[in-house]
Amino acid sequence: MPPKFRPLFFTILLLATAATISAHSLSNALSFEHLSLFREAPAFRNGRECPQVTWSSIVNGQSHEDPSSIIHIAMTLDSTYLRGSVAGVLSVLQHAACPENFVFHFIATHRRAELRRTITMTFPYLNFHLYHFDADLVKGKISSSIRRALDQPLNYARFYLADLLPTSVRRIIYFDSDLIVVDDVAKLWNINLGAHVLGAPEYCHANFTNYFNSRFWSNPASAASFRGRKPCYFNTGVMVIDLLKWRDGKYTQKLEYWMRIQKKYRIYDLGSLPPFLLVFAGNVEGVEHRWNQHGLGGDNLHGLCRALHPGPASLLHWSGKGKPWLRIDSKRPCPLDLLWAPYDLYRHSLLFSDS
Repeated sequence: MPPKFRPLFFTILLLATAATISAHSLSNALSFEHLSLFREAPAFRNGRECPQVTWSSIVNGQSHEDPSSIIHIAMTLDSTYLRGSVAGVLSVLQHAACPENFVFHFIATHRRAELRRTITMTFPYLNFHLYHFDADLVKGKISSSIRRALDQPLNYARFYLADLLPTSVRRIIYFDSDLIVVDDVAKLWNINLGAHVLGAPEYCHANFTNYFNSRFWSNPASAASFRGRKPCYFNTGVMVIDLLKWRDGKYTQKLEYWMRIQKKYRIYDLGSLPPFLLVFAGNVEGVEHRWNQHGLGGDNLHGLCRALHPGPASLLHWSGKGKPWLRIDSKRPCPLDLLWAPYDLYRHSLLFSDS
């Protein structure tokens, strides 16, 4: 290189290096911005009456405490419902007498590293695990329903909890990501399932013709599925599940069977709920209705505001089309959305995308 061009060359090289460093710094800043979506939650500590035990000590044989003193909760995580999931976790911890005895099992399909960092930064003291759900397990089995949100593969992750979680987890509470609890979840955890695989609030005056179409009822083999069973509806957003009995009874395969029938003949329009009704309806341990005051999201088609069902409430569930964080942001909240708002740790205006 001619001597007269050397200063110019090194000047260009330095500028390029500076630009690269600046771009890298900006990228890191943006990444940090993504991780600062939520305010840090307070540290919730056990009361003196709580068993001082950790799940890892039980699994490793370092403690002889009853494993039932550890409460396991499963939830899904994705960018669309992340704000709701965070509010749900906060509500559980805030109302628990022994919050350090909870283990959360989060299930995600995309952006797991970012989701993990977000949960860690929002709940630095939380004991949790994050599992990958392979969407290909269900993509070929899902048929369209009345709402696009019901067709997402992650909506079917609850079918596979017994496969995703380690065999050392014998019981799980499954929670949807659009609910808050206003009571100690230990009360729900400690219900006696008896011989049943799962427990949930039941509604035994349901009209199952609303959940399955004429093609289902006109087929004698399909219609016979409910013979001898009470038509008891239950919402699958709140379930206590005995994973040992689930695995022994191969219930994932039973649910998948009905998904294949649906794919071939289209016998219902409501996403992941009908297979659960086909497999479990009338054979569920009934739980007090206070543990799933559901439907607060409003009508699936019109998004109308709903009131609470009569009676006490330990859990408020915004199932349905409307979500409280969206209505609050749009300045059109329903009255009950204001009960969700105190658990909202959201801080920034943009959630990262799953794309």
